[in-house]
Amino acid sequence: MRSRNRAGVTLVELVITVSILALLASMALPLSQMLGKRTRELELRRNLRTIRTAIDAYKSDYDEAVRAGSLIHSVNRSGYPATLEVLVTGDTFGGRYQYRKRFLRRIPVDPMNPPAAGMAPLWGLRSYADPPDSRVWGREDVYDIHSESDGIAIDGSSYRAW
Repeated sequence: MRSRNRAGVTLVELVITVSILALLASMALPLSQMLGKRTRELELRRNLRTIRTAIDAYKSDYDEAVRAGSLIHSVNRSGYPATLEVLVTGDTFGGRYQYRKRFLRRIPVDPMNPPAAGMAPLWGLRSYADPPDSRVWGREDVYDIHSESDGIAIDGSSYRAW
């Protein structure tokens, strides 16, 4: 009589194990994709908040410089920065500051519409004179920004509307 004491697995055990692993992997993949999208959405919200806060701080300093008499307000100037780069390079506000006051170290990247390697970050811009729903920048100043992505967020809204 032969002993049936074998070390190893049968074909049925192997098929069941692979099936269970495939089922778990098929459930984990959508979750990991959703987690990646959620992370990019959080980064987009943070970057929009950072830039908008810097724009508002620039406008506040401009208005303060006009009130203090360091700058003379002109009719064709709203007080918002001319470009996003002004937030990085800074401004003296008519000599109010002895240095160029900077509001950003760098322009954050739009995670939903990243630029090509070596290119500047791409943002949709709106000037103070543009209509609220405008998608074309009037180039007078930078009043607001939005994502240039045509994607839809997890909550169903468009990234351009953020």
